Amino acid sequence: MREKRIHQIFVVSVLFKGMHALVEIAGGIALALFNTDAIVRWLYKPGRPDWIEATLTRFANTFTGREHDYYVWFLASHGVINLALVIGLLRGKLWAYPATIAVLTLFIAYQLYRFTYTNDIGLILFSALDVVVIALAWHEYRLVKRHLPNG
Repeated sequence: MREKRIHQIFVVSVLFKGMHALVEIAGGIALALFNTDAIVRWLYKPGRPDWIEATLTRFANTFTGREHDYYVWFLASHGVINLALVIGLLRGKLWAYPATIAVLTLFIAYQLYRFTYTNDIGLILFSALDVVVIALAWHEYRLVKRHLPNG
């Protein structure tokens, strides 16, 4: 029963990772289609509390064209890579387990590096999810390998 529960948690975490990948891809595409000013105008609604207006203004003043291009690339590529891994894991492809472990380890390192510049707690949360997925992928990989012929 324990292995079945761990497998269920693995599937749910991978599905969550897949949903996150789709959101990243959509965000990258949306960001590519609109410039920063258009995004801020879309987010700005009269009558919002002052702190929201101040946050949007601060965002608009610090979000350069170079950062805009970076986030288009980052969101789209990160999403596509994660989606490919999710599809491989859900289809039980053997290559997907070590690839997931390697790629997510690199993503964690990069996210922690970015955190030192941005202090964005979201990077820590996504890194924590990645650690959980890595642990579950490692566990599943060992099970799959154990049940292979000559494994």
